[in-house]
Amino acid sequence: MPIRLGKAGKATAFNELGRRRDDEGDQDGALEAYAQASAVHPYWAAPWYNAGLIHKYRGEWAASLQANARAVQCEPDNQGALWNLGIAATALGDWATARRAWRQYGIGIPDGEGPIDFFVGLTPIRVHGDEASEVVWADRIDPARAILRSVPTPACGHRWGDLVLHDGAANGYRMRGDREVPVFDALELIAPSEHGTYEVTIECVAQEDIDALIRRFEAADASAENWTTSMQVLCRACSEGRPHGEGHNHEPGEPPGARGPWRLGIAAREEGAALRILAEWRETATPGCVLGELRCLLMGVPRT
Repeated sequence: MPIRLGKAGKATAFNELGRRRDDEGDQDGALEAYAQASAVHPYWAAPWYNAGLIHKYRGEWAASLQANARAVQCEPDNQGALWNLGIAATALGDWATARRAWRQYGIGIPDGEGPIDFFVGLTPIRVHGDEASEVVWADRIDPARAILRSVPTPACGHRWGDLVLHDGAANGYRMRGDREVPVFDALELIAPSEHGTYEVTIECVAQEDIDALIRRFEAADASAENWTTSMQVLCRACSEGRPHGEGHNHEPGEPPGARGPWRLGIAAREEGAALRILAEWRETATPGCVLGELRCLLMGVPRT
């Protein structure tokens, strides 16, 4: 005699079918199975949460908000659904819903009606481009948004000052001083920066000269980063793990000599402004400085 499943059993079977289809890369089939599970057992949070997860990673924010809101209705203390509800609401600019989700999660979000002003601190964010992904440091301005404060390479498609929406699940760790901090994956670009990305090569100067040049850019509403010393190529396992841990075998590239060459990434609104800063710095730098051509790698996006 065949085994007859009750409503809970049928819903569980559909939910597991959705998981298998998702693991196999069939997201549309997974969403169909999750919908069947929810139709059988509409007050069970799991299929609503699983559907919301797929919509989140597809950038389908209205559908993600709806699915996670239903999951929270079913299970008010579902931490994953609350967090993803906050992300979806932030993406849609639904600040009232975002505030409610973060507060229900347990975060002391301040009162207000517009965008959330809740500075969290400097955080590593993994940004993704057509050519590469890159972990950069960013000012996290609320639980799901951050402003990039490193000068990324153009391969990742991002700029210093970009405002990005990011996930809340740790995907790797980095050290900030003596403290380990989680890496979060960027989900989408909210607002591109007006600052373009430039590159220049400098030789025959000391590290102190380069540090002084970086300070000049930082004092001029711009930024610069010594890519020669700040960048390290990691395999995926290390990037999404703990590259600072024991057994880490990735070594930085060949260090520059005491006088270079140095490769600098520069963030500036205009090429002319970057050239002026370089010219003023050169007058005070070590005699014999060899300054390469300033190249624009990625244009900024003017505000409209």
